[in-house]
Amino acid sequence: MICTMLDPFDPDSLIVRAEVHILDIEPRISRTLELPMTLNLAQLHEVLQAAFGWTDNHLHQFNIGGLVYGAPEFDEDGLSDSRTFEATEVRMSDFQFPYDPRGSSLTILYEYDFGDNWRHLLRLEQVAREEGAKYPRCIAAARSGPPEDVGGPSGYAGFLETWLDPDHEDHKTMRLWAGRKFQPEACNLDTINKAIAKALRASKGDYRFRRES
Repeated sequence: MICTMLDPFDPDSLIVRAEVHILDIEPRISRTLELPMTLNLAQLHEVLQAAFGWTDNHLHQFNIGGLVYGAPEFDEDGLSDSRTFEATEVRMSDFQFPYDPRGSSLTILYEYDFGDNWRHLLRLEQVAREEGAKYPRCIAAARSGPPEDVGGPSGYAGFLETWLDPDHEDHKTMRLWAGRKFQPEACNLDTINKAIAKALRASKGDYRFRRES
């Protein structure tokens, strides 16, 4: 059941729907996420990691209107060209969404692993909260996330070619490296949502790595 009486100033009456896909990969690897307005960017990082099956072993950042958000402690030496703003200080409720539902959606860029350069495009829109639903959650998904350290979109294309060709000299090696559980077209919503819930419990409103350290 969808809420019919919405108070635009009440964060509990609206949520953010995020259509997310990894750039430069076809067919698309995508997730449709629904996020509470109280979710901050550090928590969104945890949701994205869980939704795409990443292991959070590399650096990341959000690029929003030319400003960079993430974990500032990873650039304490000031080597980055841009200042990194604290991700926990920005919530979904801080974004300005178009009043016209026919207007363009808000877009932000999430980058993970600056070596492999996995760029995720997020298109955000406000929608009515569903009564009784628990957020965040994933409501649609296409294809499995790539293995870590596969070499970015171009490396993943080459990996898949080898993985799918039993006559390729490196076929068995790639299958062993990726693991038996890896299936490029497989995607299970229940598994994704369990991973999201686990990540959010562990993060407790912040980055998991801060909690674990």
